[in-house]
Amino acid sequence: MKLFIVVRSDLPPGAQLAQSDHAAIQFTLEHLELVTNWNRDSNNLVVLAALNEAMLQELARTIPAPCTLVHEPDLDNALTAVAFGPTAARFLSSLPLALRLPKAA
Repeated sequence: MKLFIVVRSDLPPGAQLAQSDHAAIQFTLEHLELVTNWNRDSNNLVVLAALNEAMLQELARTIPAPCTLVHEPDLDNALTAVAFGPTAARFLSSLPLALRLPKAA
């Protein structure tokens, strides 16, 4: 049982980290029982990257799973991250890990 956070890869690395934290905290507040079970049973968290805000909006709109959207007031209330419950796994499998550095040549 994994929880998933998807952040925008077009944000600077520090902002990606902060927005993923916001998403995790807000998801916990909104889905306490689900997160309590997740924490007890697995505690696996996957942070993935979406190209931009439009892609995040599409994921949130189409994936049939509990989710929490994070809008950042300092970025004109733009959507910056979405946290998803475990049933989103198969819909997110093609996304890359967030903040993944390119392999050295």
